[in-house]
Amino acid sequence: MKYHLALGRPIDFESIAKDAEVGSCPRHVMWGLSQQLGATIHQPEGYSPSVLDQMRSKVSSRPEHWALARKLSEQLDSNDTILCTGEDVGIPIATLCGAKRNRPKIAVFFHNIDRPRGHLALKMFGLANRIDLFIACASPQADFLGSYLDLPESRCWVLLDQTDTRFFTPGPPRPDKGRATIASVGLEKRDYRLLAEATSDLDVDVKISGFSKDAIALKQAFPETMPENMSRKFYSWPELIQLYRDADVVAVTLTENKYAAGIQVFLEAMATRRPVVVTRTQGLADYLAPPGIATVVNLGDAGGLRDAIANLLNNPQAAEAQAKCGYELVLKQHSSEQYIETLAARLASL
Repeated sequence: MKYHLALGRPIDFESIAKDAEVGSCPRHVMWGLSQQLGATIHQPEGYSPSVLDQMRSKVSSRPEHWALARKLSEQLDSNDTILCTGEDVGIPIATLCGAKRNRPKIAVFFHNIDRPRGHLALKMFGLANRIDLFIACASPQADFLGSYLDLPESRCWVLLDQTDTRFFTPGPPRPDKGRATIASVGLEKRDYRLLAEATSDLDVDVKISGFSKDAIALKQAFPETMPENMSRKFYSWPELIQLYRDADVVAVTLTENKYAAGIQVFLEAMATRRPVVVTRTQGLADYLAPPGIATVVNLGDAGGLRDAIANLLNNPQAAEAQAKCGYELVLKQHSSEQYIETLAARLASL
């Protein structure tokens, strides 16, 4: 069996691997998977979209994804297994490669498919009969796929997300860090307005790694006027590690979602052995089930968030116990190595 990995966007895996070797960034899990499987990597670049590719992209994905899928449909057959890293590239590949009589085995990660265009693409392109394994990192997405397409449980797989526990590791805070620090990371579905309301009158520094050129995304996530104790900037990978280590509490404040927004910072914070306060969302339900790993607050509950942060700051022993519990869980269930082994085995079973 020959394995293939189709990416939704171009990634320079070899440069990332070189930087990861010297500890300047985390390893990319899909590079590790490709190495284990001996997989050929396909990226959506260097292909000229046709008029039909342009037309299909009106329903789903980008023209370059359809151009890549069209090329692969000429190359792959029943001796091949292809994993698509997202629905953006997976829908075109399943549509074109899955239509062949002598088709390859096809597995697709679905991240946020439960929305109108996703509904349309799934039915229009007949994907229930063209994908062998539907993969999601959150149960709401897998449940939707199973129900909407009437799939057996064996074809809808929830694979919980991972983090690089060799890169994200515990360590000491900076000696000159000053007063207590609340750290938060990311922009997708973030509610920093809530965090600002909860912490503006606390004697803490709130430091956010949330960088984007998208003014709309920033406006949606942040308050119009940031409190004096809140700051936002871009952190490089080494700076991000130190931000986690400096944090007395890591806050993951979210708006409602069904696709595990916030999971990366949640796992990274636990891997660096920091206590976490996190918003309860449908997308994170799978990850919040183990007891003792985090303090969970309700959506939009500024008072509850403030109390949770204050409780951890005022009870260092309880904070350390929670951090230890989360750290042990990540090492046991969410490491990159375990993720690669589990995914590789499932693909081989196809």
